[in-house]
Amino acid sequence: MGRLIRYILIINRLSGLQKYVPSDDLIYYVNNQIAIRGYDVGLTLRTIQRDIKEIEEMFGVVIKNRRGYGYYISESDEDRDIRYKDLLMNFDLLTSISDDRQSAGYIIPEHHRPKGSDQIPTLITAIKESWVIGFSYTLVRKDNKKIFKTVKPYFLKESLGLWYLVCLDEKNELRTFGIDRISNLELTDSKFKRDESIETKNLFMHSYGIWDDPSKPIEEVELSYSPLDGSFLKTTPLHSSQEVLVDSESEFRIRLQIRITNDFIMALLSRSKSLKVIKPESLKHEIRKIYEKALERNQ
Repeated sequence: MGRLIRYILIINRLSGLQKYVPSDDLIYYVNNQIAIRGYDVGLTLRTIQRDIKEIEEMFGVVIKNRRGYGYYISESDEDRDIRYKDLLMNFDLLTSISDDRQSAGYIIPEHHRPKGSDQIPTLITAIKESWVIGFSYTLVRKDNKKIFKTVKPYFLKESLGLWYLVCLDEKNELRTFGIDRISNLELTDSKFKRDESIETKNLFMHSYGIWDDPSKPIEEVELSYSPLDGSFLKTTPLHSSQEVLVDSESEFRIRLQIRITNDFIMALLSRSKSLKVIKPESLKHEIRKIYEKALERNQ
């Protein structure tokens, strides 16, 4: 994990505004950041050179050294769509909660952390090397019944603090599995040819969270909130299609183009104190039914 974080730090430093980074500056930066994260320091030029070779193999980022100037990113595989700062932040969060880290005394982890994050390295290997994988999967909605799945892994996706595996199942259909419900993960001895026509930017584009149901239409949704809730929705939009229609002292109103899934409805209920559904009528009716049932249960 420390080595992987070192790779991300090197890429981040070379992705800044400074075109060339001298080796001494790069070594100082990485050593300093590694120490902050609670790992042993002692990075040398030889280590940097080895890391650069492994970075090209792992991330498709080619780093070169111009004599007299320093290191720079020569080219990168844009198709991989890797957001290095986000990746570094996620690894920081994963590693900072351990008791043997220097930062453990300064971070309060979530008490109900989801399971399964320890399987991410194996899944990344399977995705990168196109290995077919098998695992047991717990069906929560069916009394925790376990089934065995054999799939072709394509992507990992994070949503609302949880990790999901996006893959092709036995019927070659795109499926999503929560990593916290995966157990007995194993790499098989079979490989598959990756379908490069599956584009990450098109997956979940019109959905909230992880559940993308193509059978549901993309609808125009208009919502009204209090100015206070609007302040939060301006900094953390509900969806990438969010468009502000009204932003006044009395109302904050937005418009979305989205599939109305259970995940989306649950997100709306989290701010139900000031929520008013303007349209569509079907969503307004669904929210009202939920409120009415909740009122009956809590008489």
